[in-house]
Amino acid sequence: MNGVITRVAGPLVEFDGPDTVAMHELVALGPLRLPAEVVRVSGRTVTVQAYEYTGGMRPGDVARPSGRPLAARLGPWLLGGVFDGLLRPLSSAPAWLAAGSTGDAPSATADWAFTPVAAVGAQLGPGELLGTVATDGRLDYRVLVPPDVRGVLEQIVAAGRYGSDATVATIAGRPVGLATTWPVRTPLPCRARCDLDTPLLTGQRAVDLLFPVAKGGTAAVPGGFGTGKTMLLQQIAKWCDADVIVYVGCGERGNEMADVVAELAQLDDPRTGGRLLARTTVVANTSNMPMMAREAGVYTGVTVAEHFRDMGYDVVLIADSTSRWAEALRELAARVGALPAEEGYPADLASALAAFYERAGAVTTLGGRAGSVTILGAVSPPGGDLTEPVTANTERFVRCRWSLDRDLAYARHYPAVSWSGSFSRDAGAAGAFHARHGDGDWAARRAQALALLADADRIGALADLIGVAGLPAGERATLVAGRLVREAVLQQNALSANDAFCTAGKAAAILSAALSVGARCRAAASAGADPARLEQVDFGPLVRAGGETAPDDAAGVAARAGQVLAALDALVGGAAP
Repeated sequence: MNGVITRVAGPLVEFDGPDTVAMHELVALGPLRLPAEVVRVSGRTVTVQAYEYTGGMRPGDVARPSGRPLAARLGPWLLGGVFDGLLRPLSSAPAWLAAGSTGDAPSATADWAFTPVAAVGAQLGPGELLGTVATDGRLDYRVLVPPDVRGVLEQIVAAGRYGSDATVATIAGRPVGLATTWPVRTPLPCRARCDLDTPLLTGQRAVDLLFPVAKGGTAAVPGGFGTGKTMLLQQIAKWCDADVIVYVGCGERGNEMADVVAELAQLDDPRTGGRLLARTTVVANTSNMPMMAREAGVYTGVTVAEHFRDMGYDVVLIADSTSRWAEALRELAARVGALPAEEGYPADLASALAAFYERAGAVTTLGGRAGSVTILGAVSPPGGDLTEPVTANTERFVRCRWSLDRDLAYARHYPAVSWSGSFSRDAGAAGAFHARHGDGDWAARRAQALALLADADRIGALADLIGVAGLPAGERATLVAGRLVREAVLQQNALSANDAFCTAGKAAAILSAALSVGARCRAAASAGADPARLEQVDFGPLVRAGGETAPDDAAGVAARAGQVLAALDALVGGAAP
């Protein structure tokens, strides 16, 4: 039963509807059938928030409840695509995205090479494999039995090319197609959640060596304007060892999103040899797009991530930024008259953040495969205030925090990850993983590096008061060692072909070399060497090792460390630890 629109106030629309309308139900408004979502029900007065511009709509127009919530249409076209918050394609011709369009037209006209795997007569359960579809990303799209279907496979099509709306199998009388839909605010089910025991290797030394995140874990990246949040997340998207990347641009500037898509399209994928965009799904909701679409885009992105997780892939979801999403929640709450809490955010902000981040995890899928969703969320606190509600509540629900420091960013130290303001609850699991794979010293090196950086910060604060010359020799040597770790290990050049990405072996070699040289300096100072002479040693070969050796050249790093140690021994008379 349809309703009649009684009030239009920008994207907020009220209509006199039937008693059966429910919260979060999708409604088509006016002659253009603009999509909107129910945000409040008061008697027969239903308030909806439109996903599109409502210009030209007027009281008396028809509102058509759909009887279902917002759902994402999932299929093989997701990889390599750019979509809005309703998962409508933005990378196709603009004509496909006319007002009120579902956006299905481009994918509906395509056909896909389907190869069946299951045999007729097999007893199949939810999540089991029916067949595969080859994609441009050289990553098979796996067609699975839907979560609510179980029974005997009565029919499956032969290998060939089929349209996106084609039915490829029939199970217990239920047709199963290449495409499927799922409500974006409902997590996709899994058989079991697993322990997080494998680190996500990002290629960024500050993350991999000091503050690792596990596959299936969560990380927040808080930082003020200009501290490099987007750059760091883009680097992780390019170089991490995930199978699929879902990049959600929420409320960011349009030129930044255009740059992200252009770089992903141009970058060679080291995993597949193709283009990185071919195994990436971009959900773009820029700052000039409707607020409601921005709010829905985060849920759409995580639904896409869970969809690929169920295929047995490791997925990284990057949300840039969750602060813009929270601002959309605040705007929505204000429009419907919800009671505001701290700084005007809705009282259920913490619950919304928790519901989002808890959809991360390493799981055993319904079909028995292992898959994971790792969520990395940027946080943009106004004025860099890390005590504001979004940052404070986010830190309650994430396992890692990579806090970006304004002073480091302004000093051109990239990535500007603060070693004093960051943490990782996955460090223990990462240490156990590296020990199982032949690097039993990983945890000890990490602890030593963090202790050295903390000592150097403490001594540096004292040196600012009394001057370096007033410090004891041992403390001056500690300052040298701390600076070496910062400049040789934690600093990376995102524009360098050698240094933009660093393998685990090379990263371990650089940190080991920096710690060894630092220990030699402190031992020499303890033996009576002149600290001024120690400070004059040319540490350049080691500092430049990241950019002048190949991404996997651990041996080259060790050779450079040997040069520095030899120069140090020659200068201080061969002092040794």
